[in-house]
Amino acid sequence: MSCGIALAAALLLSNPNVALSAAQPPAVAGAPVSVAGEPLFIDIVARSSALKAVVDSWNGTPSDFDGFKVRAAELAALDLQAHLILKERGTDGDLTCILRGIAEDIPVKVEAVERAVTPHDRATALGELSYLLNDNVEVITSPPQPAA
Repeated sequence: MSCGIALAAALLLSNPNVALSAAQPPAVAGAPVSVAGEPLFIDIVARSSALKAVVDSWNGTPSDFDGFKVRAAELAALDLQAHLILKERGTDGDLTCILRGIAEDIPVKVEAVERAVTPHDRATALGELSYLLNDNVEVITSPPQPAA
């Protein structure tokens, strides 16, 4: 079992917000549904906002990077859980795909910060990570749009 799956399973068992979101009824076909008020998605928005604030506060070398990596991995696992829940419900395909992409991109962006050697490379990596964390908030909090 990969570490990501193990972490996702642990979060599923330990985070009541995941269970609450999984218990939501399936969406009505064609009706746009906002998930922004559901506990799991509120948690994702709060965590992503907090991590973005940390990234934006770093000037130069990140402090407590190991702790940050753990929190970022937890966020990625929650994004993956949200993706799986939405996929099972058959809701908003765009949000479902975006959350999976964010879950996959967070570790990549964190690794880029860790590997950055020059101040320019680090600034670029931190900017991309900040942008991704902001996207994580915005895709959840944006009102759903009807299918075109």
